Amino acid sequence: MTDLRLALTDRAIASLAPASSGQYFARDTDLPGFMVLVGKRQKTFVVQGDRRKAGKRLSVRMKVAEVGELTTRATRAKAKDILGKIASGIDPRASTRKPDGDAAQVDLPSIANPTLRIAWERYRDRHMKNKGRSDGTINNYRDHVERLLVDWLDEPLSKLGNDPSLVTVRHEKLTKENGAYIANGCMRTLRAVYNHARKVARTLPADNPVSAIDWNAEHRRNTALGLSDLEDWFAQLAALKNPVRRELHLFMLLSGHRPEAIRKARIEHVDFRARILHIPRPKGGEVKAFDIPLSRAMIRCMVRVMRIGRALYAEQSREWLFPADSQSGHIIEHKEKRSDLSKWGNDLRQTFRTIAQAAGVAELDVHLLMNHSIPGVNAGYITRNKLLSDHLRQQQESISGRMLEAGRSRQNKTKLRAWPVLPSRRLLSDLMSGKD
Repeated sequence: MTDLRLALTDRAIASLAPASSGQYFARDTDLPGFMVLVGKRQKTFVVQGDRRKAGKRLSVRMKVAEVGELTTRATRAKAKDILGKIASGIDPRASTRKPDGDAAQVDLPSIANPTLRIAWERYRDRHMKNKGRSDGTINNYRDHVERLLVDWLDEPLSKLGNDPSLVTVRHEKLTKENGAYIANGCMRTLRAVYNHARKVARTLPADNPVSAIDWNAEHRRNTALGLSDLEDWFAQLAALKNPVRRELHLFMLLSGHRPEAIRKARIEHVDFRARILHIPRPKGGEVKAFDIPLSRAMIRCMVRVMRIGRALYAEQSREWLFPADSQSGHIIEHKEKRSDLSKWGNDLRQTFRTIAQAAGVAELDVHLLMNHSIPGVNAGYITRNKLLSDHLRQQQESISGRMLEAGRSRQNKTKLRAWPVLPSRRLLSDLMSGKD
């Protein structure tokens, strides 16, 4: 594909089409040498500049960050610093090249018997990113390796493979200090990294050292609200001071989706005419992208937060559905004090599943609405998009109606009189017809 030149912004980059074959560059018109490399699955911020050494001009190109790791504004500032170093004659790249600029030889011992650090980096770059895993998933694995196992980063994996007791002792230590669930999660990450490393490092012991641990018992957390609990929850919600956060929690309740996906929802992914919110990179990455059908209550929630966002966060609200005065421009942390709001986050996801059952919505429809994997062989032949415009939206409407009916009791009508404020019919009509 042909290279492009445009002013790079978050919105412009999001609209760049994946390469049909090979890769292409989208070069920034504001900062020469700053560009985005667009492939079939990934978009990467890159810089390229020239430096002089011994009278010769050498070209330097290097990665700055993956698109999504930083905002375009923050990446441009980082790129400007790198380009300044290059212009002054410094090569800022990591030592993957020899001083004379020739490619370094592959360090075969580091692959044959890798350290945990090398094995993790290979697993992250060659497996997780190539498979399109979401940033949240990668960051979760990174936390396990680079924080909980930080003292093992420069240890060879063969040391763990030959002495599984080291792993069992660490699992017990993590269980006491960090909890049963985190300890298990960390060990699952280590197991995956070891298995991936052994595909190349065949001298590593065949038995994964993680197989020696006794897993902590894990129980599904039963933290859902029932219909009878919604009255008090809505009263707590109405009392929250930040109106953007108030609408965020309400939308998470009405949609039943993961907090990270909703926090990062962009204005450009809202289609009022089709009555959907597109989620391009949910848990599982781009291959799991899907559309959330919007009930009337969800549309009203979105209209309110757009109005509020424009008033409180004028710049951030151009891009984000739930804006905030943060580095990313959107709400980062969705947690509240339990004394202020008893349930949030995945509690509301469980609540959606529970209320859907009470509303008589079929099991398969709930899986489709929540973007779960569809159970059974025959169900795999169902095309989700063909059900969006009518059937699934009607089911979404039923669930939203049941929630609001339970939340707005006679006792709470006076408490909730000021919220939620309904948008005008004219505004709704304009939005659904595509007018600005």
